[in-house]
Amino acid sequence: MNIIGPDYLVFGVDDVEACCQYMTDYGLKPIDLTDKGGRFEALDGTGVVIRHRADPSLPAAMETSTMLRETVYGVADEQALQAIEQELSKDRSITRGTDGVLRCVDDMGFALGFQLCQRRTIDLPAERVNAPGDKPQRPANALGATQDMPALPRSLSHVVYFVPDAAKAEAFYARLGFVCTDRFVGVGPFLRPAGTLDHHTLFMIETPPFMKGIEHFTFHMGGPTEVMMAGYRFVEKGYQSFWGPGRHQFGSNWFWYFNSPLGCHVEYDADMDLHDDSWAAREAPISADTSQYFLFEHRPKWSPGGPGPDVPH
Repeated sequence: MNIIGPDYLVFGVDDVEACCQYMTDYGLKPIDLTDKGGRFEALDGTGVVIRHRADPSLPAAMETSTMLRETVYGVADEQALQAIEQELSKDRSITRGTDGVLRCVDDMGFALGFQLCQRRTIDLPAERVNAPGDKPQRPANALGATQDMPALPRSLSHVVYFVPDAAKAEAFYARLGFVCTDRFVGVGPFLRPAGTLDHHTLFMIETPPFMKGIEHFTFHMGGPTEVMMAGYRFVEKGYQSFWGPGRHQFGSNWFWYFNSPLGCHVEYDADMDLHDDSWAAREAPISADTSQYFLFEHRPKWSPGGPGPDVPH
């Protein structure tokens, strides 16, 4: 089941105008934008769809307050779609819409879609770093940063769910070929599907049932400078930083999280580790010391779900 990663997320929101403005200011390109919402795309075409929560075209809302209505994954080919349909139709209803999306609901109640991957190929250099002891990556007179440098989201990276039963949730995605890259013991796994080497496209945090929903989602940037530049510009536009900037341990990715009107946090990230089948998953208890290497804010904000019992208040 050659699942590549999330192609787009669908939200049913209270304030369509505020959410559309937020995604535009975040750096995504508005597509077919109206007063009813629209689609917002990264450079490779992955993105976010915003609709009003009462829009009848949306999948049914969860029983909790989460505004996420659907996560749609891109797959490599028709064979992968058929394999997914064959596996999941064993124990649940699965349909294919006129848009070509195969749809079902996972074991936690999250609406899922699968489609032939719509990601566009992009050809952009990563951030280049000059350092003593190595050959220069940037030639003479090429600046590492400028005031007007672009810092735009390149690709939808991953989504994080709050789930009431992480073991049961993980078992469902294992049926689809997701494997655990690393794990926070007693919290949840970082999962990656077969079609990517990214450290994770899905992370799950076990929480009480009333919290079930999306915690955050993020897009890959071109490097840490772009994370810092995009985040700084976002703050300058009046948006509130939640956690970061910093650098994670599991995945090694740089991060900066922000509050949003979508009922979840939204992150910029960059430079995530890549892993293949030779990688052995690590395990660690979740804490401020295992979540990040460094953080440019006070320590109690180490966790998107709030500080753990071992973190002083």
